[in-house]
Amino acid sequence: MDSVVFRDIAFDDTDDNLKSWQTDRTRAPIATKIVVAGGFGVGKTTLVSTVSEIEPLQTEALMTEASEQFDDLTGTPEKLTTTVAMDYGRITLDDDLVLYLFGTPGQERFWFMWDDLVRGAIGAVVLADTRRLKDSFPALDYFEGCGMPYVVAVNHFEGSDRFEPEDVREALTVPAHIPVMIMDARRRISVIETLLSLVGHALDVTPE
Repeated sequence: MDSVVFRDIAFDDTDDNLKSWQTDRTRAPIATKIVVAGGFGVGKTTLVSTVSEIEPLQTEALMTEASEQFDDLTGTPEKLTTTVAMDYGRITLDDDLVLYLFGTPGQERFWFMWDDLVRGAIGAVVLADTRRLKDSFPALDYFEGCGMPYVVAVNHFEGSDRFEPEDVREALTVPAHIPVMIMDARRRISVIETLLSLVGHALDVTPE
């Protein structure tokens, strides 16, 4: 891999685009950190880019022949870049709730970054691809192990078989209390519904 690209974060702070909490100094929103995890090429970068209200920070590197022995492109033959550090974006859900999204790198050789990326997060969205469900297990094991609330979101790709959430739950042996949903990382409303599900689940299991 080479040619790592860091995209600048552009904040639009013109008066017409300011939120009420940005002009009212007596109140501030609840800032919440969420992690987006999953296997290689499952749609983490797409999810963050779809909903971010700022220009997302992306640490994308071009894939070269040197990475072929590490990255399985069977399910994503047209993928040309990969995240080597993180994705970062922000979305304001209402005047009192701002979500900061941190997408983890999917390849095993970058997993050492996960401990730093998840610090301070209220929970995680684990993305899954039904064509490569086994790639979801490392993320599931990680969040189960550290006790962080998470939801499972199946990112439906063109040409892939459709399954019911309960079928995916059974295949991944996801506990009954964990929300499992079908979504499309390219559709803003679909991503927002997933993020709201995670926030609600995190509040249910860690109300304090």
